[in-house]
Amino acid sequence: MDYSKLNDIIKSSKNILIISHVNPDGDTLGSMCGLYSAILENYKKKCDMMAISKVPDVYSYIPHLNEVKNIEDYDKSREYDLVINVDVAAIDRICDAKILFDKAKHTVNIDHHKTNIAYADLNFINPDASSTGEVLFNCFSNMNWKLNLDVAICLYTAILTDTGSFRFDNAKPSTFETAAKLVEIGVNPSDIYKKVYESDSKTLVMFQAHCVSKAKFLDDDKIAYTTVYKKDMELFSAGDDCMEGLTEKLRAIVTTRVAFVAKEMKSGGTKISMRSKFADVAQICEVFNGGGHKFAAGCTIKAPVEEAVKKVLAEIKKVKQL
Repeated sequence: MDYSKLNDIIKSSKNILIISHVNPDGDTLGSMCGLYSAILENYKKKCDMMAISKVPDVYSYIPHLNEVKNIEDYDKSREYDLVINVDVAAIDRICDAKILFDKAKHTVNIDHHKTNIAYADLNFINPDASSTGEVLFNCFSNMNWKLNLDVAICLYTAILTDTGSFRFDNAKPSTFETAAKLVEIGVNPSDIYKKVYESDSKTLVMFQAHCVSKAKFLDDDKIAYTTVYKKDMELFSAGDDCMEGLTEKLRAIVTTRVAFVAKEMKSGGTKISMRSKFADVAQICEVFNGGGHKFAAGCTIKAPVEEAVKKVLAEIKKVKQL
């Protein structure tokens, strides 16, 4: 990976845009704000930051998150010197922002998904890293950048959330080493844990309880899934942020091998969020042009919920690891 080239491009660019993926999570938001904070610290220049969809309130503590603008606030005719995608496994995950990405003089793709096809001019992809936050930390280290507390909080959030608070298989020795260095800078692990995992709204808790209560179980309870319709969201006045962590609740059941949530989209299609303890769900989602990690992946199927569920179940049952 050409870290010196990345450093040179960032240093020479007069206007920079950082983009997170649609339905942003802690990794993409922490990485975006961490990169923003690091550029500000090392080159005293501000960047634009774009969110494709609503940012979950739980991440409001992240430094500089209040400077993130929604895609509707951007002039699509503008040409940036540099556009950087963070945690964006596939270019369609930035939706209409692809217009700005394609027009930029330089493009950079920083990610950790194994399904990423290196679609930018300059690509920093490490499938062995726990998170894009960890990939960024390595970039900063190799460029000899100074890291302040704002950067550390952002990157720690990215790593914490994508490892499920260091519970998932993607938490490796390098992950803990990186986290330790961020703590040395001044991160308070207990404080961030409480903000991320102990700040759920009543709406989220009641909505997810409703969704879990109607879950279905197949194949001796090895497969667990639930469906979420627009009427469910409306019943609880729940936003998309209330979906976060729902699939993990089904995977946490002792008998579950594969869990998924099928959510009705406004477009009429179905969004699938899939988690596993053993099976490679990224391969399953790739069948539907999706992807992700081995044990955590997703896709969108252009079909009503009931039809999409049948398609997903048919693919899951082909997996031998169940």
